[in-house]
Amino acid sequence: MKAADIRKLSDDELVKKAKELREEFGNLSFHHKIRPLENTARLRQIKKDIARIETISREKASN
Repeated sequence: MKAADIRKLSDDELVKKAKELREEFGNLSFHHKIRPLENTARLRQIKKDIARIETISREKASN
């Protein structure tokens, strides 16, 4: 998810999207521990998306 797309979301949507990504990350990491995933890069991508969302939500809060 690109930063420009994240900036267009409202505060409620940001919270909802971050929660969804955290759940997806938890599920993927659990499945990866059981048996290796084919696309392990998705784990890294989800973590970066969560960080982007948190950063942008903090920027909005400080303004």
